[in-house]
Amino acid sequence: MTAVSNGRFSFAITKILSLLYVALCLTIVLPAMATAQVTDKGNPYQGMDVSDETLVSELKGFKSGFAEVNGTRLHYVEGGQGTPVILLPGWPETWWAFHKIMPALAKNYHVYAVDIRGMGASDKPAGGYEKKNMAKDIAELIKSLGYQKAHIVGHDIGSHIAYPLAALYPDVTLSTTYLDVAGLPDAVLDFRLIPEKVTSGEFRDSFFLWWFAFNQVRGMPEELIEGRAHILQDWFWNALLYKQDALTKRDRAVYANAYNTKDAIRGGNGWYQTYTQDLIDNRTYPEKINVPSLGIGGLGNGLLVDFMNKRINNPQLVHIEESGHYVAEEAPEKVTRYLLDFFRSVETK
Repeated sequence: MTAVSNGRFSFAITKILSLLYVALCLTIVLPAMATAQVTDKGNPYQGMDVSDETLVSELKGFKSGFAEVNGTRLHYVEGGQGTPVILLPGWPETWWAFHKIMPALAKNYHVYAVDIRGMGASDKPAGGYEKKNMAKDIAELIKSLGYQKAHIVGHDIGSHIAYPLAALYPDVTLSTTYLDVAGLPDAVLDFRLIPEKVTSGEFRDSFFLWWFAFNQVRGMPEELIEGRAHILQDWFWNALLYKQDALTKRDRAVYANAYNTKDAIRGGNGWYQTYTQDLIDNRTYPEKINVPSLGIGGLGNGLLVDFMNKRINNPQLVHIEESGHYVAEEAPEKVTRYLLDFFRSVETK
């Protein structure tokens, strides 16, 4: 073999070895990069079955249903017999927010826990998130289910829907119950968005509603939160729950899974992005609403009482002091008892 041949042979061997080295590096680096990405956006509840099918199967006598109303498709979970009770959850939850009280209510009523427009298995259209329009969703749902009237129970965003429902559709609203939040008050225009003093970082140290502004932003939250909903939600559970064990790891998995996609994040943020129009609409409703109304307060009791006394005739008000924002999950026995007593009082008048 000549010197030239030896040189070519050595070059070829060197090139082959180089390619093998690169291939080896890629087999190590690429999986590591993939692992880093999964860790970054990873779901700590990976592998947990939180499908609606499984969740509903755990509630004896309940089943899922769908209805086409007001140009959108709503998902609900129903069970029981009798006068209908419509349960409307808020952000960042789903129909599952009421799973602790649904079985007890279903012993006397036909219970419907609804994924409102933009939530869970319901449609997530580009628009229509004005609460006036979402109230129309529920009014049409009640009619489509074959009822004339129903008891309405709202929490958080669900309460923002319940208020215009009572104002605009009193003919279908047998009663309205607001859990920790009533209708959207004009006071939100003056809510603090930054703390007035240096704080420890704890939410209760200086109350400010930063997410009201964050959720107004279009496009960016979807990019930031997709696959990371549990990070955002953990902040709210830690800040707004009085009883931290009121939500199990599985409960948290249900909600993280429900808001982990861009469409779900966009749908939920849509409820906030209509707040300006909601306030305008609220000012057009009757000064005082005459529908029988109950308020069950927790962390937000002060605002709840103020709104209901101003906007509703003769409201009934109770305060569960050892509860945060999520009263149906933190104090289900008390909430159930208050609801049943209230429903009976309305029905016997």
